[in-house]
Amino acid sequence: MKITRVEALGLFGKSPKGGWSNEIKPEDSIHSLIVVQTDNGVTGIGSVFTDARLVKAGLDLLRPLLMGESANEPMRVSEKLHQNTFWMGRGGTLTHVVSGVDIALWDIFGKICGQPIARLLGGSYRTKVRAYASILMEEPDLMRERTAFFRAQGFKAIKIGWGPFGRRDNARLDEDIVRAAREGAGADCQLMVDAGASDAYWPNGLKWALNTARMLHDYDVAWFEEALNPDALDDFRQLRLQSPVPIATGECLTRRQSYLPWFEARALDIVQPDVTKVGGITEQVRIAQMANAFGIKYIGHGWNTAVGLAADLQLAAAFPDTDLVEFIGGSPYIDDIVQTPWALDAEGMLDIPQTPGLGLKLKLDSLADISADMETVALLADT
Repeated sequence: MKITRVEALGLFGKSPKGGWSNEIKPEDSIHSLIVVQTDNGVTGIGSVFTDARLVKAGLDLLRPLLMGESANEPMRVSEKLHQNTFWMGRGGTLTHVVSGVDIALWDIFGKICGQPIARLLGGSYRTKVRAYASILMEEPDLMRERTAFFRAQGFKAIKIGWGPFGRRDNARLDEDIVRAAREGAGADCQLMVDAGASDAYWPNGLKWALNTARMLHDYDVAWFEEALNPDALDDFRQLRLQSPVPIATGECLTRRQSYLPWFEARALDIVQPDVTKVGGITEQVRIAQMANAFGIKYIGHGWNTAVGLAADLQLAAAFPDTDLVEFIGGSPYIDDIVQTPWALDAEGMLDIPQTPGLGLKLKLDSLADISADMETVALLADT
C-alpha cells in the first residue's frame, strides 16, 4: 500500500481563546489537519498544533519524501522524515508537521489491520479514561461560575490555566482565583493549575513558583503545570525537589531526545508531550516509555482538535498509569467536527474507541464551515 496524496487542512474562524498575552483572534489558524490518501482508497487523518501557513509550507518540503512510500509503516516513515530534515529546523515547524503525518499513518495502519491503535502499540490497559476539562482562568467570581458549570456537565477533574494568574504581581489575586475554582468545582473534584509560563515575557521565576506551589497545596491541587519558563531546566529541578505538589511540564519540547535531560535531572513528576507537536504517536510512545523507566508519569498535553483527542485516547489506553486525558471545554474544533458527540459517563469518563485506527468519524459539513479548502475536506469522505 503506497501513499498517493498528502494535504493540509487549516482550521479557521472558531479558534478558541487561548489565554496568551498576545491573544489570537477567532479567525486565526493555530490548528491544522493532515489528510493522507493511499492507492487502495484508505485515508488517514492527523492533527498539527501549528498555523496552517506553516503546515502547508512544511508539507511542501516533506511531500517528495512521502510520495510512493509505504502507508503501513508509520514508525519507519516518520523516522525517514526526521532523518532527512536535520538541517532544516529540527524541532520546529517540520517536527510539528511530521506529527500530523505520523498520526494519519497510524490511523491508516489501524484501519488496514482492523484494530484500534492502542492494540497495535502493544495492548489496551483500559477502555475508558477520565477526561479533565481544560479551561482558562478568570477573575474569581467568573472562575467560580466556570468551574461550577463544567462540574455540572459531569467533569470530575478540571484544570484552570493562563488568564490573569501570575501576570499581575498580585499573590492575593492568584490565591483568590484558585480558591474560587475550588469552591466552584467542589472538594471532591480533581483540580490542576497551569500557570502557562511559556507565555511571551513570563515575569516570574523560581521564588514565585515555590511560593505559589505552597499556596496550591492548601487547595489540594493535583499538579502545578508550566510554573517556569520552558528553558529553565535547573529551576524546574529545584522546584520539583521543594514543591509540596507534583510538577508537570513538557508541552513545548519536541522529539524524545529533548526530554532525556529533564528525566535525568528529575525535573518533573508528570511529563506532558503534545502528540500534535512532538513528532506524533511514534515519538509520544517513545517518550512515555522512557518516562516510565525513570518513574515519571505520562499524561499527554491536548489543547488541539478532536483528532488530537482521539490520538490521546488511544495513547491513554496503551500505558498503565495514564489515567487522565485533556479535554478543551467548549472548543468547536473538539465538539463540532465529530459525527458522534463526546459524552462523559456518570464517573466523568470518556470511552476509548475500539474501532480501527483512531476510531473517529468527522462531520464534513462542519469542517467545511471552518476551512476554505473544500477539495481537501472532500478527501475525508473516505475516512
